[in-house]
Amino acid sequence: MNETKILTQAHAVCKKRGARLTPIREQVLKLLIKRNGAVGAYDLLSELQVIDASAKPATIYRSLDFLNQQGFVHKIESINSFVMCHHLSECNHPVQLLICDECGHVDEMQSESLESTLRTTAKSTGFTISHQIVEAHGVCKRCNFNN
Repeated sequence: MNETKILTQAHAVCKKRGARLTPIREQVLKLLIKRNGAVGAYDLLSELQVIDASAKPATIYRSLDFLNQQGFVHKIESINSFVMCHHLSECNHPVQLLICDECGHVDEMQSESLESTLRTTAKSTGFTISHQIVEAHGVCKRCNFNN
């Protein structure tokens, strides 16, 4: 999906929800769109400061929090970084990420059977899942092929 289409869709989702994709949030989203893999907040801050020298850590973290809350990006807790959501219009889906430890590429997948198994297992222990992100680390197809 290209940048223009993603931004148009993001603005439409925000408008529908009564949220505001401010210019700085949009700029952070653009930086994430250009990335093929996960990126840390401070790397994004460095890129943002090229465009807006006054950007501070709080600027990037507030923007990332907003984008994450809207479901436009996912936070990868295990490596403290962020990646674009591949299902921008379906912001409430369970998240399953395959993270390559060699090149940093992140594939987002959606397995209904994995989600079902997790929910069933949680329910059997009396646990209610409110949000699901499953992170799996390994080596992607491209890196496996190159080794």
